[in-house]
Amino acid sequence: MSQMFSSFAVATSGMGAYKTWLNAVADNIANMDDVTSTDQPAFQERFVAVQSVEGPDGVGDGVRVSGVRFGSADGLIQYDPNHPLADANGMVRRPDITLSDQMVYMQLAQRGYQANVRSFETAKEAYESILSIGR
Repeated sequence: MSQMFSSFAVATSGMGAYKTWLNAVADNIANMDDVTSTDQPAFQERFVAVQSVEGPDGVGDGVRVSGVRFGSADGLIQYDPNHPLADANGMVRRPDITLSDQMVYMQLAQRGYQANVRSFETAKEAYESILSIGR
């Protein structure tokens, strides 16, 4: 029976990790058009780091978000002489983030989240079946 509840914990921890990843992707997309002067750092892409959680019996007990990693603050230097933040040479700094990469990350995170929801639902259905046997 404890493995049944462990299934809930594993699926729930996975949903939390994927939700955090989706939030990071949303943050990256929202800031991908930020512009700074060349003497300032660019917005840094966010990457979510996770690690497995070992249960008391040595079996995996899910995952936890262990931190956030950041992409390069160098960004991309681009020529945009009409931008108010352009330097004397007409250059500005933009984040090195592509929408296509972020869309792939978003799809991966959504599918991972959905898989964990399905795992949770399957464990719930199995638990309800076990309870109905005693009726």
